[in-house]
Amino acid sequence: MNGLSTFVLLLAAAYVAGSINFSILVFRITGRQDPRHHGSGNPGATNVYRQAGIGWAAVVLLLDVGRAVLVALVAVGLVASWQVPWVGLGLILGNRFPCFHRFQGGKGVANYLGFTAVVAPVWAALGVLAWGAAHRVWHTPFLSSFAMVSILAAGTTIVQAGSWQGGVGAVVTALFIVACHHRNIREQWGGKG
Repeated sequence: MNGLSTFVLLLAAAYVAGSINFSILVFRITGRQDPRHHGSGNPGATNVYRQAGIGWAAVVLLLDVGRAVLVALVAVGLVASWQVPWVGLGLILGNRFPCFHRFQGGKGVANYLGFTAVVAPVWAALGVLAWGAAHRVWHTPFLSSFAMVSILAAGTTIVQAGSWQGGVGAVVTALFIVACHHRNIREQWGGKG
């Protein structure tokens, strides 16, 4: 199998892996309603926290991060370094538009954190610190996520060491995650709707 075929296959596999939404599965297993039907409507760790408490939110967060770590490890081992950030985007696309859950998924923040923990571990740690600092200032999870995602994308771009294609992949991923928060952005600054 040539490099392009491996990349395309891994991109597709990352999308499928990202399509497994752990919060929906955990809620189903524990007899709860779909997390998308309550709270913010987002099946991510923050909405799980609101509906089921910190324990289940931690479980979902760890599963999301762990899955992303595995995908990143496979990507680092199989494709060129500039292709790795694009595989991360495939994972985030699966999380946002999951083929197993009617294409209605999360926003990909935890997945991006897990992916970056492999690709740029120091920057992932800085991203977590940025999330915490931003949350202390704004007390708003999505704004805190923007701070973290900015650090993750910057770190991934820097470790690409001159590979502009990989840097573009990191920036596109960050912008996509921000775009996934369009509802939060409208509610915060543009009124409801």
